[in-house]
Amino acid sequence: MDFQPTQDQRDLRAGVRGLLEGRYGREALRAAVDAATGAGAGAGAAVDRGLWRELGGAGFFALRLPESEGGVGLGLPEAVLVFEEAGRALVPGPLVATHLAAGVVPGAAAGTAVVTAFDLAGDLVAYLGEADAVLGAAVLPVGEPVRAADPLTPLHRVARPGGADAAAYGSAYGSAYGSAYVSEGALLTAALQVGSALRTVELAVRYAGEREQFGQPIGAFQAVKHLCAQMLVRAEVARTAVYAAAVTGDPGEAAGAKLLADEAAVRNARDCLQVHGGMGFTWEADVHLHLKRAWVRAEQWRTAAEAEELLAAELLDSAG
Repeated sequence: MDFQPTQDQRDLRAGVRGLLEGRYGREALRAAVDAATGAGAGAGAAVDRGLWRELGGAGFFALRLPESEGGVGLGLPEAVLVFEEAGRALVPGPLVATHLAAGVVPGAAAGTAVVTAFDLAGDLVAYLGEADAVLGAAVLPVGEPVRAADPLTPLHRVARPGGADAAAYGSAYGSAYGSAYVSEGALLTAALQVGSALRTVELAVRYAGEREQFGQPIGAFQAVKHLCAQMLVRAEVARTAVYAAAVTGDPGEAAGAKLLADEAAVRNARDCLQVHGGMGFTWEADVHLHLKRAWVRAEQWRTAAEAEELLAAELLDSAG
C-alpha cells in the first residue's frame, strides 16, 4: 500500500502554500503581531477577514463538505495537508472550528463567518471578540478579555451559564462536543502543529548555515547538527502519525497523533530558539511566535493528559 501523497494531493498542498506565501507572508505576519500588540499604526484584529474570505473561496473550510452541498468533496487526508500549510505560515484564527462548522453555521464554508469553539479547558475561548458564532452555541457568550501568551490568539474568559440560560448556549458548552468533533478537531490541530514543527526545522537549519563562529557556520558543529537532526525526526514522526490517523479516522490514532505533534511543535520551537542563541530571544525573531502558538494549540481539543488517558483506556480494553 502506498501512503505517499498523490499528485492531486501534492498539487493541493502546493496551491495552499502559494496562496499563503503571497497573502500571508512574513511581512503580513509581523504587521499583524505589531497591530495586535499596539506597536503598529493602531490596534488591529488578529483575524484578517479578507484572508478568511480568500481561504473560503479556495475551499479551505468547505474542503470536506460534499459537492452536493457546495463543498469540495474531499476527506481528512486532504484536510491535514492544507492545515499543515496553515500551521507552517502561522495563520491566526479559529481555522479548525470554522472548518468543522462548514455546512452547520451559515457563512462558515465560504469564509464570510468566523466561528470559534469551546476547545480550551476551563472557561477560556479563543477569538471570541472577533467571532460571529461559537460552534454548538445558539448565542455568543459574554466574555472578559484576558492576557494571552500568543499575541495573535486573543482569549476571553466566559462565565458558565446555569439554570434557564444554559439552553441558549447549546449542549456543546464546556467542550461537551461529540467524540467525532473532538477527534477531528484534535487531528486538524495536530496538522497545524506539524506545519509549525517543520517550519522551525527550516528556520534552525537556515540560521545554522548563515551564522558563523570561529570562522565557520555554526551548523558545522556536531552539537548543532544533532539538535537539527532531532528536530527533523520529531517533525517527521509526528507528520507520519497525522497522515496515518487521517487515513484510518481512528480516534485513538488521532489522539496519538495530537500527542506527538504537540511535543514536536513545542520542543522544536525550543530547540530552534537554542540554535538561534541570543537572537532567538529577541522580539524581531519569529521563533517565539511558533513557541507561543504551539503552547496554545497543545491545550486545544485534546490535551496531552486527555490523549494519554484515551490511549491507556484503549490498551486496557484490548487487553481485556
